[in-house]
Amino acid sequence: MSKKFNVTGTCFPQYHYMVDIEDKLKEIKVLIDNGDYFVMNRARQYGKTTTLVALKEYLQHEYVVVSLSFQRLGAASFKNEEKFCSTFAIIFVTTIKEALKTRTEQLDKILDDMERGADSGNGDITLFNLSMFFMQIVAEMDKPVVLMIDEVDSASNNQVFLDFLAILRDDYLSRLSRPTFQSVILVGVYDIKNLRAKIRPEDEHRKNSPWNIAAKFNVDLSLSAPGIEGMLKEYEADNITGMDIPRLASMIYDYTSGYPFLVSSICKIIDEEISSNGGLSKSDAWTDSGFQQAVRMLLTEENTLFESLSGKLDAYPEMNRMIFSLLFSGKDSTFNPDNNVIALATFGFIKNNNGKVAVANRIFETRLYNRYLTTEEMEGKDIYLAAQRDRNQFIVGGYLDMRQILERFVTHFHDLYGENGESFVEDVGRQYFLLYLLPIINGTGNYYIESQTRDRKQTDVIVDYRGERYIVEMKIWRGNEYNTRGENQLIDYLDYYHMNKGYMLSFNFNKNKRVGIKEMVLGDKLIIEAVV
Repeated sequence: MSKKFNVTGTCFPQYHYMVDIEDKLKEIKVLIDNGDYFVMNRARQYGKTTTLVALKEYLQHEYVVVSLSFQRLGAASFKNEEKFCSTFAIIFVTTIKEALKTRTEQLDKILDDMERGADSGNGDITLFNLSMFFMQIVAEMDKPVVLMIDEVDSASNNQVFLDFLAILRDDYLSRLSRPTFQSVILVGVYDIKNLRAKIRPEDEHRKNSPWNIAAKFNVDLSLSAPGIEGMLKEYEADNITGMDIPRLASMIYDYTSGYPFLVSSICKIIDEEISSNGGLSKSDAWTDSGFQQAVRMLLTEENTLFESLSGKLDAYPEMNRMIFSLLFSGKDSTFNPDNNVIALATFGFIKNNNGKVAVANRIFETRLYNRYLTTEEMEGKDIYLAAQRDRNQFIVGGYLDMRQILERFVTHFHDLYGENGESFVEDVGRQYFLLYLLPIINGTGNYYIESQTRDRKQTDVIVDYRGERYIVEMKIWRGNEYNTRGENQLIDYLDYYHMNKGYMLSFNFNKNKRVGIKEMVLGDKLIIEAVV
């Protein structure tokens, strides 16, 4: 059976091309060796379950690992303490029997008692009884016991779950005087404190969490560029495509920031849709142009991850407004984990970038730009309609004429909005350029915003079209000194990309400005500037 790239369910190294995560497993094991209880909360489709499966295998020689999932528990299982304890006990017994190849007679007796109590239907199993069973079971083991519970979000609206955490906390605090688990790992999308916020809104309960023993979990579960490179090397050994492995690994990482689902999705699209079903050879598919095509296909795909992104933005209007302002006006928002909107709505789509809110990766960012720019209202704007009318004149020999795009945009913007004030241009000028650009490159090219340069004064947009790259610096003109700094930065970017031509779009409020296009030669670089 040949290996494939997998984007659904758990990944297994014998069946799927995967990034080697042994370095991450080593980091997690340090927490377990220390006897820590912790929460592994990451966004959906971030490889949490795959990590748990690999971790269980990694630990098996030193620990007895009891790994179960709350996904098997329906809503009725949380109806009351007795129902929860009975259901949990049955799953726990079944799982531990599967984990152990041999058992002592005494352990079998304990497990049988636990199972009978759970099956009685008389409420014989309570949280106290559950704690006693845990203690007896751990005492019978010849190795320390690690308890891992996946999909704890299934319990997010249930008080009985907090009560269950309380007994784990009590066992942990008494670990020197009675047997308990070596480590407990809870896995889900939400941080445990946000589960608490959903269950008990009162401040006093927030401050007295039954899980305030939890250690910090700072292990980075994203995939690194070297890790992606290793995965591609394995694929290349099986398929002999001749791909430039370091370059493609770097591009995949640059667009995804190592988000596991996005990494696998791009690779799967190249391998199966562009190559196998798209008629290209693998050698032609695993190229820069094949990668760009895969990104375009991914950005228009309907999948559960993007549906979740859209749903969360609809559910949290304040966050939606915050991200809109961040993308189009460069307005910073402080990343404050005590802000419930940020804390509850992070979900892997935004991140803490040096204390500021930032979109997690280019794929999400471009998907968000497309979300905002392709509404019925936006597509009805005069500037968008003008681009639709103009777009055929901008393709020359199959490639973009970026100079002509800028020239026509300046003309349209001046004619349509030239009478509006400075605040209007500051608010929507760059947004309207992207709105003009989108129907021109749509279906053939990609674009993204260089996040390191985006602020209220300046934004760099990178356009990839049929293997050619165009760098356009959009800026609010604030005088000659600032303009010179912008030119120097553009030159630095051109050097980085080994290019000799770049573009500038300046929104200039000087009454003596000269609207239109001009060319500048700075060293060995040609800069084409459009002034609005």
